[in-house]
Formats: sequence, structure tokens, C-alpha cells
Amino acid sequence: MLRTLAAAIGQQAGKEISLSGWVQARRDHGKIIFIDLRDASGLAQCVFTGGLGEELRPEWVVQVSGEVARRPENMVNKNLESGQWEVKCKDLKILSKAETPPLPLDTPGYDIDEEIRLKYRYLDLRRPRLQKNLRVRHKIIKFIRDYLDQRGFVEVETPILSKSTPEGARDYLVPARLHPGKFYALPQSPQQYKQLLMVAGLEKYYQIARCFRDEDTRGDRQPEFTQLDLEMSFVEKNDVMNLIEALYTELVKVLFPDKKIWQEPFPRFTHKEITEKYGSDKPDLRQDKNNPDELAFAWVTDFPFFEEIKEKVMPALRSSEGTKKWTFTHNPFSAPQGEHSTSALTQQYDLVLNGYEIGGGSIRAHQPEVLRQTLKTIGLDDKTIAENFGHMLEAFSFGAPPHGGIAMGLDRLAAILQNEPNIREVIAFPKTGDGRDPMMKAPGEVTKEQLNELWLDIKPSKKNKPS
Repeated sequence: MLRTLAAAIGQQAGKEISLSGWVQARRDHGKIIFIDLRDASGLAQCVFTGGLGEELRPEWVVQVSGEVARRPENMVNKNLESGQWEVKCKDLKILSKAETPPLPLDTPGYDIDEEIRLKYRYLDLRRPRLQKNLRVRHKIIKFIRDYLDQRGFVEVETPILSKSTPEGARDYLVPARLHPGKFYALPQSPQQYKQLLMVAGLEKYYQIARCFRDEDTRGDRQPEFTQLDLEMSFVEKNDVMNLIEALYTELVKVLFPDKKIWQEPFPRFTHKEITEKYGSDKPDLRQDKNNPDELAFAWVTDFPFFEEIKEKVMPALRSSEGTKKWTFTHNPFSAPQGEHSTSALTQQYDLVLNGYEIGGGSIRAHQPEVLRQTLKTIGLDDKTIAENFGHMLEAFSFGAPPHGGIAMGLDRLAAILQNEPNIREVIAFPKTGDGRDPMMKAPGEVTKEQLNELWLDIKPSKKNKPS
């Protein structure tokens, strides 16, 4: 007998069906036992008589079969899609028994210690709220893919193992066993690869990209995250901004019709205007800050190209002459405004939403001499430039089209649209704020044999741990 989904039992009224799933709840009324059977589609009420089902307990995995019947009028559950129906069970097969869960699963889960929730994430994900979050996230990504596909964009996967280059944050390094003493780096973003795809003549690229940054502890930050990465050739900044604005406007209207966009088209501010007016370059512009269904999108443009270094600089960002005085505000690949490579402003644009930066991009420097001058401005000498960016400069020397793009944070977007307090609620297996996975116990130690294969050794003292 083919399996029927719980939410669809009403379509099989009067027929014998088979259901499989988890016992959500059990109610013993003496000679009659009711269970709510849960599967990916929802809940179905199952009725047992004659002693059948007496041993069942919450979270056991079962298979039942029986006839679909209409519930008595006083037992109809209007909150369930299958609430008018029940299955009068004749057969029961226990597929798997379950220990008592170490955390309650019949609540939203916000009040449970996060360490426990992440340790037992496979149980935590059984909550309807988190199931819905993952399914909505899927719909968001599918909508984006369909929208861009219809407009001629090509999805291209770029490498995860790449080269460590100074792009603003610390890289996660991966030792190369076959090349002792050398390392790959996990990508902070596909920035260089997507620009090289423009040099290759692809013209319209996008990717739902995994990105990695070894950043300091912060409550709502993840060491790995997902972004919509996009690049276009022969465009100006308004072309990129208009595309993203149209995409997100349509996405909200189709998938989140209860949400209201504060202002259309999205307001645009220069960086100077918005910081002077609101004291922030990502202000919450909602008229009612307590209304989660209001979406206040806004663009911020005309960013300063460089900023003075006020903190210790990573070694990868130091020139041979020592610590430089200036660094780029976003990345070194942006184009300056106007014709001068030393312009104080860059063709950078950010999209903010309800007090968060949800994306940022720029028109790129596609001429090698412009990129080289930018790198010199931040203090890199010719040798450092050649070692870290020589491949980009060489690629641009073979005829690079004007191009620009953007990277949109999908974790943050999904969290805001789902009214969640942080991005961990919309990620299947997130890490803690300090980058740990309590479930897998990662990061963890490795064997001496593994280290030897990689020509690595671990210092016994923690005194030299970098700050």
C-alpha cells in the first residue's frame, strides 16, 4: 500500500491508507487511544481500539494503516489541514523506538539554552517553526534562481579551495598535504573568481555561494554563511541596483504578501547623508520599529574608498615597510568614482533593511593600472601585489569588460522575513557565537599521524595564541 501524507488524508475519505511518521502526542481515553502522527506535511489524528497502540510513546517512529473517516463534529480541529478527518487504525508497525528527548520539542524553543539546542540540533529541527524556516529558505533561494535564470544569468560554482589573499578578514587555512608547507584558503567570497568569469566573457553570473571568514566572536555571526553572489558585464551601478531591487520587491510580494515594503522605489542615500542624519550607515528606517511586517529597504552609495587604520593590522595586510596607514573600506577591487584612481569615493553600494546591512557590491576596477594604484595606496609594495594579485592584473591585461556586481546575505534576509531574532534560527546546523559545533564537537583535535602527513606540529603552550 502506498504511503499517504498526513496533511492529505482528507483526499482519501472512506479508503484504506498507510501513514508513516513520528508520534507527536498520545492521549489515552481508556478503551480508545488517540495519537497525533507527524510527518513532513503536518499532523494526522490516528485512533486505536482493542489494546492496539497502548505501548506507543512520543517520538516513536511508526507505520499505521486504516480507514479514513470524518471526525465527530465536536472533535474537528480547524487549526489543522487534516482537522476534519482521522484514521481508524487496524494495523500498527513500530519502526523505531525513541528515548525521552533531552529537551522539550512542543514549544517554539526560544527559552531553551542554545548550547543544548545545538548539541541536539537534529531534535531541535523537529519543531514546526524551524521546519517552516528551512522550507521558506528553500522557497527564497528557488525564487532567486528562477528569477535570474529567466533573465539570462548562468549559475557557476567556483572553487572552495583557493589562495589566501588580503581581502579584509582572516582566511580559514587548509594545509596542502601534497605540497608541504603550503596552504589553500577557504573563500571569504567568490570575489576574484566572479570577476575572472567576466574576463572570460560570461557576462551574467550568479551563485548561491558558501563563504568562510575567520572573524572574532560575535553573537550573530557565523564562520560560514550563504550569499547570493552576482556579477554583470557592461553595466553601471544603477543597473545592478535596479536588478536587485526588482528581484527583492517581487520576492516579497510573491512569497511574503503580508509584508509591507516601506517605500518603493527604495530610497537612496549617500554615505555622508545617511551617517549625518541617522548616525549609522545601516539605520532602521521603519516608521514603527515594533512592526515586524514592515520592510524598510534603502540603498547607501558614495562610500569613502579608504579609511585610516586604527587597529592592529593582520600580517597579510602589511607591506614590507611595516604597517600601512590606510585600508580599503570594503575590498580593493572596487572602482573609484570618476577617472582618478585615487578618488576619495568609490562606486560601492550597500542595501540595508530594518537596521541591517543585507548586501553590498560595487562597480569594479577592470583596468590593471587602476587596481594596482589602489593596492599601492593601501601600502602594498610591488612584490606583495605580484604575489597576491598578479593573476588578476594579468587577467585584466587581456581585455576585461567594465563590470560590477553584488553579494547579498541570504541568512540575514531569511531571518528578517521570518521574524527571527538571529540567523541561527534559519540555518540548519549553525555554530555558536564563538564558532563551535556542540553536536559534532567541532573544532576538534586530530591525531599526531594526521599532523605528520601535513608536515605540521602543534605548539604545546597557549601563551603564543594570537589575539
